Amino acid sequence: MSTDATAVRARLAETCLELLRIPSPTGQEDEIVTHLRRWALSQRQYGRDDVVRSDNALILGAPDDRRPCLALFGHTDTIPPHDGEAPPRLDGDRIIGLGASDMKGAIAVMQVLVETQALAHLPFALMLVLYDREEGPYRESGLAPLLERFDVLGSIDLAIAMEPTDLTIQLGCMGSMHARATFRGRAAHSARPWQGDNAIHKAGGMLLELSQRQPREMDVGGMVFREALSATMARGGHAANTVPDRFEVNLNYRFAPTLPLAEAEARAMREIQRVAAGAELQVVDVAPAGPVPVENPILDHIIEHAELEVAPKQAWTDVARLAAFGIDAVNFGPGFTAQAHQRGEFVSLDALCRAYDILSLILHTPLDGM
Repeated sequence: MSTDATAVRARLAETCLELLRIPSPTGQEDEIVTHLRRWALSQRQYGRDDVVRSDNALILGAPDDRRPCLALFGHTDTIPPHDGEAPPRLDGDRIIGLGASDMKGAIAVMQVLVETQALAHLPFALMLVLYDREEGPYRESGLAPLLERFDVLGSIDLAIAMEPTDLTIQLGCMGSMHARATFRGRAAHSARPWQGDNAIHKAGGMLLELSQRQPREMDVGGMVFREALSATMARGGHAANTVPDRFEVNLNYRFAPTLPLAEAEARAMREIQRVAAGAELQVVDVAPAGPVPVENPILDHIIEHAELEVAPKQAWTDVARLAAFGIDAVNFGPGFTAQAHQRGEFVSLDALCRAYDILSLILHTPLDGM
């Protein structure tokens, strides 16, 4: 390992741990955004006009008329801490802490890229976009108002959402519908259940079908997405010795990017209505699926030079929101998908170094014909 690589590795570890030590559960991102803004203003490559804070979001850099624009997107929030969450730490190759994989490790890669690249002399204009409230409901994300407020973002030629992808390039993303199914019955003493009507038991057929349900494979431009319907939360009952008169189940339908949102939403609702027959249904949240970009020269450039596995994104990410604003976007990040939202979450320092090397290579390699 060269001295430069050793220095980059050390800086990636240090930067990631700095971010992990700043708590930033959804809705509490002010401190980490203040930290990142202070860091950005300390970089000589950025003038004050190159660092824009809007609420708890940051835009760093800008497109220009000389070069194609590549933008790295990352969210600063995490899920709430688990009970007994240990302090962030480095353990061998593992950087451990809430949000390490999802996605403070990726933000550390963005920062070190800025610190080590001569941005003005790259064949690409590089932007960083950091935003809040990604882990919450779709309608409350901090990215939506940012896209609505700043027209300059529409000049991005390709966006990379640096969500955990295990260092693969993941195209498109699944859409998501959450619906609340409410089963109603009649309360009674559990010693005499025949005098009531058990609302939980009414959901038995639905839960049995869901337990046996297989994912539906959908091919989108050679990418195979797997649609799934799951019960993810349940609530009901008044007392341990009472037949419940109400039972609520959250149903989450994940749908492939095959239809416009209105049609996809209608199809998902029809399927939920069939499975949850007899229940009252209320749609709680809907997020669109993200299309697979086609004929984007920067994406072709990345696939050619990065030499990484290309796969569909079997989850929802903000590539869908970016696509809705006319911005081609893909998923690529150093985080481990299996570590997201886990107790004792970690990211590999080797993976951070690998992501840094891949992005550095891409940024230094001109597009064909440039």
